[in-house]
This record gives sequence, structure tokens and C-alpha cells, in this order.
Amino acid sequence: MAPDPTTQSNYLDVYSEHVSLKWTIDWDKRIISGSATHDLRVVKDGVAEVIFDTLDLAIDSVDVGGTTYEVKDKHPVMGSALHVQVTTSYATTEGCIALQWLEKEQTQGKTFPYLFSQCQPIYARTLLPVQDTPSVKITYTAMVTSILPVLLSAIRISPPSDGPAHGGKTVGKDAVTYAYRQPVPIPSYLIAIASGNVVYRGFKTPSGKTWSSGLWAEPELIDAAYWEFSEDTTRFIVQEEALVGDYRFGVYDLLLLPPSFPYGGMENACLTFLTPTLLAGDRSLVDVVAHEFTHSFFGNGVTHAHASHFWLNEGWTTYMERVLLHFIHSPADRDFSFIIGASSLKEALSFYTNKPKYQRLVIEFEPGEDPDDAYSTVAYEKGANLILHLERTLGGLDVFLPYIKDYVNTFMGKSIVTDQWKDHLYGYYEKHGGAEMIKKLDSIDWDAWLHGEGLSLPVDMKYDTSLADKAFELAEKWDAARDTEVAQLSFASHDVDSFSSLQKNVFLEKLLTLPALPGSHIIHLAGLYGFARTLNAETRSRFYKVALAGPSAAADKYAVHAVNWVSGSDTGAVVGRMKFCRDMFRLTYKLDPKLAQSTFERSKMGFHPIARKLIEKDLELV
Repeated sequence: MAPDPTTQSNYLDVYSEHVSLKWTIDWDKRIISGSATHDLRVVKDGVAEVIFDTLDLAIDSVDVGGTTYEVKDKHPVMGSALHVQVTTSYATTEGCIALQWLEKEQTQGKTFPYLFSQCQPIYARTLLPVQDTPSVKITYTAMVTSILPVLLSAIRISPPSDGPAHGGKTVGKDAVTYAYRQPVPIPSYLIAIASGNVVYRGFKTPSGKTWSSGLWAEPELIDAAYWEFSEDTTRFIVQEEALVGDYRFGVYDLLLLPPSFPYGGMENACLTFLTPTLLAGDRSLVDVVAHEFTHSFFGNGVTHAHASHFWLNEGWTTYMERVLLHFIHSPADRDFSFIIGASSLKEALSFYTNKPKYQRLVIEFEPGEDPDDAYSTVAYEKGANLILHLERTLGGLDVFLPYIKDYVNTFMGKSIVTDQWKDHLYGYYEKHGGAEMIKKLDSIDWDAWLHGEGLSLPVDMKYDTSLADKAFELAEKWDAARDTEVAQLSFASHDVDSFSSLQKNVFLEKLLTLPALPGSHIIHLAGLYGFARTLNAETRSRFYKVALAGPSAAADKYAVHAVNWVSGSDTGAVVGRMKFCRDMFRLTYKLDPKLAQSTFERSKMGFHPIARKLIEKDLELV
């Protein structure tokens, strides 16, 4: 296995098995200070040093002189493992890209500040000295002191989650030490922290289950968030366990973050981070929870060894998320999700026309190359379609689901590369089908799927369009009416009354595949269907894509609306989810570079450092 090109650590010589964290959150200085004590295992002779990844950490001291060690019992073949303990005292700095510190005005309650982290893909090194590669999995414990409640990607020991907030002490005034333990080895990118005025509400645990699940949110949003997520979250867990095996982490909680969170969700162990843009009021966007929980098996359990094989996490997770839809809703719902994903895949492949290497599933990163530059839906959608193609080629779900369970059981707790996945796939079907199944696998154009570039998939994938047909039909009617004067158009607001939120999104996506409508028609459409005012962020963003598809009266009108929406110029709170903010700034930049740049410059400190870095590249400000 080739070494991880995104780490400078010598994890192949000596690696960390456990880290003990002792942190204090200083809200005035906006730093986390304390220590990280690593329990190390030396696996090669003659190792002279251990190398950790760090970025913008203020190192105070390293306890080398007082280093403790233990020689483990001798194995007759492997000998004795040397275990070493090293402690680093340090503090984060202003340059910590993993952390975003929010002013109280940027929260829902506007009374207390807020802090949250995002360590994927390679930003754990800005939070602690660590071998920052998914090839290394570690357990961790933490003691974190703060005047505001603290959440970590681990199991809380004290104070109890279902007890009084902040252990019964005064929030924002009294310092409380929170104790956490993560007994399941995880990659460093899953280490996560959040702190703010949050409260907990548990979901009902299904009969016979030993895990618990619940929701954390600011008090002002706990009711709306609980309504949105309580009906489906445990249902997703139960269904996935039936398909692939028991959930290993003991606790599965959701944390609804402030709107600057840069992703839809982040699968931090035990604690999924979620964007408030999922609060659609109709539970139409809760499939993100299905996706993030599925990472408990595909990503957090079976993990990509490094960024070149990121698709193993996201492709598998996207595929399995849709298998859940198949069983919980219907096969048509599953295919409908693939139809929605096809649009975002087309956009992503087009975006990388000038960097075709990022159109591949397996991306050979150079040492020092930023994996965030390649972040897109390619890993998700192209990967999920490859696995769907495998399922169909091999004979359908009845044949494929037993293989999935064996794949998870074989590699659970391990970090793997694509060749290991493929070798296991062939090995499984050689035992369960023989030459006939191998022949089917050999019919796959592996090179085209894994290493191919271009704007289309290697296979023309067909999906059940029954849930999309009426959205397609409405889009085609608008297309046919492009030469009709607006005053003569026969469209009405009730055209979409029977549409689900997802069908409205598909209608807009279908328009994007057709020649751009006249600006006057787009303005009329917005007035009829209310897309420019909707609180559903998925629908609103798609409408802006339609409006900004090219120069027109609609683009002149809605470019300002689009960047004001994501920059928070109208509401005071940015829409930091990169799926939305990057698209809005990119599209506006093509039409009016000064508007995009000036709006971003006014609002950029409201965005998470990861989003800020990437938008600056998008707008050619760096």
C-alpha cells in the first residue's frame, strides 16, 4: 500500500493507538489550550523519532525526558511490541482552520458565543498534534473545561447528557469539566468538538436496542429540530442494522449547528453535525441523516486509507443511503434519489473540465496537494453509480446484499485502498458463484470507472422515472413556451401544488438541462411558484442556478438576491453550507465579478475557514 501523500508523519514506523486530551476553552482569547498524550506503538526496528502532523499550533513543551514506555509480552513470532507515551502541551492559534468561533450574534439565541470544528479531510492537525491520516485509527479520552456546554465525538461520561444542562451550573458563567471516552478506534478526521448553549432531547429507543439516540440544538431550535428528525432517525438505524450489522458506537446523536457549518452533515463518531438548512418543515431533507449514519459502517468503520480512495467512503455511503430508501419507502424513491444526484454529478464533472484528474474516482494526489481542491460530488455519485452497476450486473439486491454484509464484516475497523476492496469483491463472488460471477465482474470496465475522465459515466445508467415524470413534463412545457409572450402564458401557481419538495427540485434541475429560458419567463416562474422566497434551501439554490444560467433580466435581478442570501446580508447569518454558498458565488462571479467579490469580502469572516479558503480560490482572490 502506498503511503498517504497528505501526511508528513512516520505512521508506518510508529503509530498512535490512543490519545488523551486535556483541554480548556478560552472564549476571550479564542483558543483551546492543554495537552495531548499519545500512546505509541513502535513497529519497526531502529526508529529514532515519532513525527506528528501539526499546522498553526503553538507548542509549549514536549515531554520527552519523562517519556514512559512499556515492553509488551513477547510473541513467539512477532516479538515484543514497544509502547511509548509522549505528551505535548500546546494551544491552538488564530490560524486553526478546523475551528470556527462564532460571536453570539451569529447564533440563534444571540446570547452566547459558539465554537465548532471540522477536521475532515486533513485539519485535525490544526486542533492537536496527531498522525493526521485515516490509515491510523485511534481511541481517545478527553477532559474539556468550558463555561459553555461541550460536545465531542465520543461517549459522554460526565455530566450526563440527559441531566441538567451544563451539569446544573450557570451556562456562560461557571466552568464545568466535561469527560468523554471514545473506545472505538477512529481516524483523526472524526475527532470533533462543539461548544455553545445547547440542550439535549432524546429519541425513543426501539425495543431490544442497546444504543441511544437523541438531538442537541440551541434552545430556540430544539422543538423544530426534534420534529424534523425524531420520526426517521432511529428508523434509519434499525433498517441499516438489519442490512449490514450492529451499530458499534453505542450513541448516535445529532447536533444542529449554526448556519455557517460548511457541509450538509459530518459523520463525526457518536455525534453527527448537521446544517440548519435541513429544517425544511416537511421532513423532506432528512435523508442527510440516513447518509451520515451510514458512514458509521462505510467511512467510520471501513475507512479509506487516504484521500486517493475517498470514494470508498462516499460512494459506498451514497449507495447504501439509497438502499435504505428502497426498503423504507420504495424502489422508485431509490431511483428518484439517483436522478437527483445525476444533476449534481454533471455539474461537478463539468467544473473539473480543466482539471480532469479530479473527474476520476481514484485520484493520485501528489505530496502536498490539497485534497479539498478535489472535493465534489464525483466521489459520491460516480462511486454510488459504480456500485449500483455492480449490483445490477451481478443479479440484483438479493445477490448483492450478502456480499455487502461480508465486506463490512471483513474490513470493519480497518483502513483500505481500492485494490483491497476489489480483491475482496472478486474473492467473495469466486466462493459464491464461481466462474459465472467472475465473468460478470470481468465485464466491468474497471479502468473507465476508477480512472476514467470525462463528462459522462462509462455506462448509460437508467433509472425508474415514475416519481420524476410530472416534474419533467412541467419543465418541457416551459421549454415549449419560451417564445410565447409572458402575458399569454397559461401557467399557474397550482402547477406545483401536488409536487413534493424533491419534485420541485427535479423540475428546476430539468430546466437546467435545457436551453436557458428568457429572463422574463424566469421572473414570471419565480412569482408563480415562490421559489425565490422559499425557506427550502435546496429549492431556492436550484432556482438561483436557473436564474443565473446566463446573462438575462433574471440574472440581473437575482444575482444580488443569491449572494445576499448566502452572505447573510438580508438575515445577518451566512448560509455557510458550501453546496450553496460556493455555487452562488461562482455563478455570480461569471456574470458580475465585482458583485461576487465585494459581497464576499464584506461577509467572509462569517464563513468557516474551510469554506472561506475555497471561495477565495473560486473568486480568484488568492
